[in-house]
Amino acid sequence: MTYCTSWGLYPRIRCNLIRFHKDDFLRQVLKRDNTFIPKGNSRSYGDCALNKNVIDVRPKNYFIDFNNKTGLLHVQAGVLLAEILEVFVPRGWFLKITPGTKFITIGGAIASDVHGKNHHIDGCFSSCVKEFRIMLPDGEVVTCTKDKNPDLWNATCGGMGLTGVILDAKIYLKRIHSCYIHQKTYKADNLLETFELFEANRQAPYSVAWIDCISKGKALGRSLVMVGDFLDNGNLELPSKYQLSIPFYLPRATLNKWFIKTFNLLYYHKHHTKISQKKVDLDTFFYPLDTIGHWNRIYGKKGFLQYQFILPKEASFHGLKEILTTLSKAKKSPFLGVLKLYGPANSNWLSFPLEGYSMALDLKIERGIFKLLNRLDQIVLRHHGRLYLTKDARMSRQTVDAGYPNIHRFRELRKDYNMNKKFQSLQSRRLDI
Repeated sequence: MTYCTSWGLYPRIRCNLIRFHKDDFLRQVLKRDNTFIPKGNSRSYGDCALNKNVIDVRPKNYFIDFNNKTGLLHVQAGVLLAEILEVFVPRGWFLKITPGTKFITIGGAIASDVHGKNHHIDGCFSSCVKEFRIMLPDGEVVTCTKDKNPDLWNATCGGMGLTGVILDAKIYLKRIHSCYIHQKTYKADNLLETFELFEANRQAPYSVAWIDCISKGKALGRSLVMVGDFLDNGNLELPSKYQLSIPFYLPRATLNKWFIKTFNLLYYHKHHTKISQKKVDLDTFFYPLDTIGHWNRIYGKKGFLQYQFILPKEASFHGLKEILTTLSKAKKSPFLGVLKLYGPANSNWLSFPLEGYSMALDLKIERGIFKLLNRLDQIVLRHHGRLYLTKDARMSRQTVDAGYPNIHRFRELRKDYNMNKKFQSLQSRRLDI
């Protein structure tokens, strides 16, 4: 037995970690009279990959095949995005879809149907997946595509590992001619200007905004909106960087409102002009926090919650304004607030994105935080939005049911395949999914 937790460091439980390399061994494991949940690299934020018995997929990390003409890559589910980038960026290939960290597995990317700064153009991770193989509760291995076993596809992409153990996948990479990005940064004075900048730059391949969540009044929602695209200069050699690391858990009082207010003020005013442009490497643009090892330790031993919600486009401005105002009145200061524009939803039953805007807030666990988030849940639901299961550690069944209209189909499929008796997590039991 060992202690298991997520990247948010909450909750923390004792678990039996089961590692496997061969499918036959996994098949024997699933015959045991226990419940299991597959785990990748523990980069989800909540309790979706926690259970008394955890199947560690990381050892299944072989590259199987690559088609240099089409960009189709066949890998086992335990391969990290970082490992793909290390091999293929120098050869002129990049991930079609990537979240804000490269330290997740292919299996985890599918199970969370992750998205990135280009969702408004290219959608979720499942849009670049040709097929995957999954082991079901009875040990049967099934190949899934959008057309072959479509119900299993729709349930597994975004299904939080609750349909089975993904074994391998074929994904399409995209051609690049540089590992550098031309980044343009706009300085927005308030939330309205932030939205206007997103809409004015909606054709940009990649866009994201850092939000100053402490600002209020006329400056409520002021931000730095960053848009970018790959350069075409033929430079595919990533610069070497010094790896910083947080060596220990910082005292909980470190991230107080005065520290965060000062940081936000300096970060916002570091940009002296309304528009600035520069060349940045892809690690800086896509994975800024990955350069800091164990950055989650800045929140202390009790950890933090990442609260990520999405609102339909027509409700996004007023909903975000209400949430930022509520945070300000509650005197809770997120250390990080990130806003993104999203395109249309896909057909996967528990996939998070819908056409509109999403915000992710990092909040340390402290007195009153759960009560506050319950209030934010009501605002999100009132504006017909939903919360991201990959980031969740505390929402209610009522909240998830209201946010995901196809969740009844997911529950029915789980029962049909006896998945609900074999694959469970702390999250699935809390939400009855």
